[in-house]
Amino acid sequence: MTDCPFKPEPVKPFLERMIEDMAARNLHPKTQKGHLRAIRRLEEFLDRPAETVSAEELRRFQLHLIDTGTSICNRNRTMTGVRFLLKVTLRRHDLAAEVFHIKEPLKLPQVLSPDEVKRLLACAVSFKAQVMLTLAYGCGLRASEVVHLRVCDIDSAQMIIRIVQSKGRKDRHVMLPQEILDLLREWWQQRPNWYDHEDVPRERWLFPGYGVGRPLTARQLSRLFRQSLAAAGIIKSVTLHCLRHSFATHLLEQGTDIRVIQALLGHDKLDSTARYTRVATGMIAKIESPLERLVEPSKPAARPGKGKRSTK
Repeated sequence: MTDCPFKPEPVKPFLERMIEDMAARNLHPKTQKGHLRAIRRLEEFLDRPAETVSAEELRRFQLHLIDTGTSICNRNRTMTGVRFLLKVTLRRHDLAAEVFHIKEPLKLPQVLSPDEVKRLLACAVSFKAQVMLTLAYGCGLRASEVVHLRVCDIDSAQMIIRIVQSKGRKDRHVMLPQEILDLLREWWQQRPNWYDHEDVPRERWLFPGYGVGRPLTARQLSRLFRQSLAAAGIIKSVTLHCLRHSFATHLLEQGTDIRVIQALLGHDKLDSTARYTRVATGMIAKIESPLERLVEPSKPAARPGKGKRSTK
């Protein structure tokens, strides 16, 4: 049986098969946890094992999620886990066909203006927070990517940062601005090293956490962001991820090719990057409305045959 640290005890046979199916497909551990959480929620609704669900009960469960105020995002995630059980593990394609997803509302990402980003970085609550937030904005990194940076990921010879096995199990490169390199070198002089692995120096985290050989967590970085946000007097309701959104939006406003931004962000689809065109306020403000041409004052035309009279 596949070793799984989060499986319930005792494990039902169908859940054991589901865990093996998820491991065989190399699903991310967080995805596996979410799928098992979905099955547990279905069983709480049924009050019996999920493998015995009927088509009518599946329909009522989906209506139950909607009626109880479950968000569309969480509702769809739950049903994705249920659908995996039915289609992959139980081979009940008839029941899997009964699972429907609700279209999620399209929301524009929240971004900070360049002045707000400048204030945020200047008011960071500590030098460590300043370095990490500068990385998040200056390179467009996710919180998890910032905290998992290692010494060997910083390539000062080529002036790039290697992002290793991030979301979607993908590697990519991002630029390393000289300002960030200088901050990293200064941080290295102050960085605590009592949690490093002495036998594996190349595996040292740039931002070590409080456990042996572990980096700082994304939750701790988010806390530093909120504290810095308050110190800067920014009252927008934004999360740490808005720095990544701001990075993409500001690059777009500067005229950077959208496919270059796509590569920097690590997006598979250009559509994911193209949404920033809807929040690039600098670009939008420069667009000339056709109304401006209608109300533009017309120049008086010269009247023919109206020259000066002859004095002769």
